[in-house]
Amino acid sequence: MSETITRIDENFWNIRGKFKIAGMLDVGTQASLIRLPSGKFLFLDSYSLTPDMQREIYSLTEGGKAVEAILNLHPFHTLHCDTMAAMFPQAKLYGSARHKRKCPDLKWETPHVESQEVCDLYGDVLDFTLPRGVDYISDDENVHFSSLMAYHKPSRTIHVDDTLTYFDLPKPISLILPSPKIGFHPTLAKALEQRPGAARDFLNWAQDMAKSWHDATTICAAHSGIAKIEPESFPQKISEALEKLQGKLEKHRAKFG
Repeated sequence: MSETITRIDENFWNIRGKFKIAGMLDVGTQASLIRLPSGKFLFLDSYSLTPDMQREIYSLTEGGKAVEAILNLHPFHTLHCDTMAAMFPQAKLYGSARHKRKCPDLKWETPHVESQEVCDLYGDVLDFTLPRGVDYISDDENVHFSSLMAYHKPSRTIHVDDTLTYFDLPKPISLILPSPKIGFHPTLAKALEQRPGAARDFLNWAQDMAKSWHDATTICAAHSGIAKIEPESFPQKISEALEKLQGKLEKHRAKFG
């Protein structure tokens, strides 16, 4: 993955970064920058900007002074929080309980990032949703399924870490079948809460999310990249992704109800 900044819309930039597993396989990561109606800026997630990236971001944000807040959406994406906080020391810092445990020396705001209080702060331009029926912060450090997802309404862009993934079908298949193909993170079975009704709650959440964000035209996924989709195609893509999960969901229902 290359380290780049892509302008999605006049008020939304997606930052593509590197993340190597075992120091070898680069699966990529991301952050996004949003210009608010006030003229201030907001980051979704953290990334240690390269010098070139920093110059570009600083040129947009009055040397970083116009960055109002950093919202760290995924509880297991913590590697860049310290660096980002140092680059934008005046920005309010929001995160989950795990962010605060992993980076205890940072000056975190009291409300957790997933709280309704934080969501209401930016409700004029952003919708947020937290998957239901799954652990937001799993006890298993290898289960990174759930993240707070954000939808930038003006640009119709979804910013999502781990929960959703996609891949583009190669030609000539892509000329016949719709692409990109949207899917859910493969750790769903381990992420589902160990209780009756969790599978149903997850299914209902996914359907509600697809309906609410039906007009999405861009998906920025942490470990996949930037996907452009046809207007109004998102609900169908989520429906197809859920079809592939029926076995996992049925297995959970058989065990817990």
